[in-house]
Amino acid sequence: MRTKEITLVGGGLAGCLLAVFLARRRFPVRVFERLPDMRKHRIPAGRSINLSLSTRGIHALKEVGLYREIEKHLVAMPGRMIHDQAGNLLYQPYGRDESAVHFSVERAVLNKILLDAAEAAGTKFFFGEGCEWVDFENRRLLLRRESDDNRRALPFATVIGTDGAGSAIRHAMIEQKGIDCRDEHLPHGYKELAIPPGPDGAPRLEKNALHIWPRGGFMLIALPNRDGSFTATLFLPHSGSVSFRTLTDERAILRFLETEFPDVLPLMANPVHDFLNHPTGTLGTIRCFPWHVADQALLLGDAAHAVVPFHGQGMNCAFEDCVVLDRLLDEHKDLESLYLEFETRRKPDAEAIADMALENYVEMRDSVRDPKFHLRKHIEWLLEERHPGRFIPRYAMVMFHRIPYAVAKNRGDIEARIIDRLSESIERVEDVDLGLADRLVLESLEPLASLTEYNHR
Repeated sequence: MRTKEITLVGGGLAGCLLAVFLARRRFPVRVFERLPDMRKHRIPAGRSINLSLSTRGIHALKEVGLYREIEKHLVAMPGRMIHDQAGNLLYQPYGRDESAVHFSVERAVLNKILLDAAEAAGTKFFFGEGCEWVDFENRRLLLRRESDDNRRALPFATVIGTDGAGSAIRHAMIEQKGIDCRDEHLPHGYKELAIPPGPDGAPRLEKNALHIWPRGGFMLIALPNRDGSFTATLFLPHSGSVSFRTLTDERAILRFLETEFPDVLPLMANPVHDFLNHPTGTLGTIRCFPWHVADQALLLGDAAHAVVPFHGQGMNCAFEDCVVLDRLLDEHKDLESLYLEFETRRKPDAEAIADMALENYVEMRDSVRDPKFHLRKHIEWLLEERHPGRFIPRYAMVMFHRIPYAVAKNRGDIEARIIDRLSESIERVEDVDLGLADRLVLESLEPLASLTEYNHR
C-alpha cells in the first residue's frame, strides 16, 4: 500500500491538509484542482467567506506542525455580539471561562499556507484541471483543462474525492455504483458583503466577537479579519416577500438594509454594489453512503458530508476526517479495509453534526433574541460548574472538545430535556432548584470518563 500513488481530486482546504498527512508518510501524492493556483490568481469576489477554526481543526493543524504558522492569522472570538433592530448590543460569551473561544480565519490565507506545506512535503499539484468523470473499473479519470477545454484520460491507483459539495467523484459513484445520496437544500442562500476598517485602520465593530443581526427568518453575521475589516454574510430566503428574488434593484436593496440593519449599513463600503454583483451562494446538506468503492475510491470532507455553515464545523469536521484517516493508516495494510473502517467510524459523526448545524441556524437567527435563551445558557454553565466531566453543554462539546459529534448530540438531547425541566417556571438562574438539578444530572448522564482521552487521542 505504501508504494501506491494516491490521487486527490480537489485542492481546497481538506485536500491540501490530507495531502500533507499522506506526503509526510511518504506516499506519492498528486492533486488535481479545477481552479487556478490561488497563490498566483485573485479569488473571485463573494467566495472568500471567513471560517471558524475551533478545537478539532486546531488539533489537526498541530498534528502536521502548521498551527504556529497559522496562529498569527487568527482573530479570537470568545463570544457573540447580538445587534437588535434598534442598534442595541448584547454580548453572549460562549462559555463560563476564557477557554471557550474559537477563531476567525480567512479561507484564502489558510488555503495558501496548506498549499505551500503540501508542496514542501512532496505533493504534486495540477491546477486548472477539473475532473469530469471516473471509470472505476479501469481506474481512469477524465480530466478537463479549464484554459482550452482539452480533455485527457489519466490512470490512477486509488482516488480520494476532496472536491467539495459538488463532488465529481461522488456523482460518478452515484451513477455507476448506485450509492445512496440525498442533497438537502435549504430554502435560504447567502451573499457576501464587506465592512472595511476605519480611516485609521481600527475595526469599526468589536473585534473579538462574532457579530449577529438576528431577524427571525433571516440574519446577517460578520467575522473579524486581522486588518480590522469584517467579512459579513447575509443569509436570506431565496423566495418570498423578503428574499433574494424580490431584492433585485438598488432602491429595494437599500430600503431593506436601512430597515433591517440600520446600525451596520453606514459601516459598509458599497453594500448595494456588492449585493448586486456578488454571487448568491446555496446552502445544503449532503447525506450519502457508502463513501468508498472497494480500494478504488473514497470520499472525504464536504464531498462525503457537506453541512450548512451555522455551527462553524464544516472545515473542522473535514480536518478531523484527515486525522482519523491518518491514524487508521497505522492499523491497515490494504486500502479497502482502511476505507471501510473510515466511513464506518465517521458516518455517525457526520450525520450528527449535519443535524446540529441545521438546529444552530434557528438558534442564531431567532433563539438568541429570546430572554429564555440566555437563562438556559446560564443554567447550563451552572450545571457544568456543579458537575464537571458529567454535564458539558452541547455547544462546548462540539466547539471546544474533540468528543465525537454523535456523543455530543446524544448527550445534548438529554441536557436539553434537563434544562427544559429546570427553566419551565423560573425567570432567574438564582431560582433553579439545585436539588432537582443535581438529581436530574446524576440520573440522566453518565460521567464522560473518556473526556481526557477524546481530547488527547
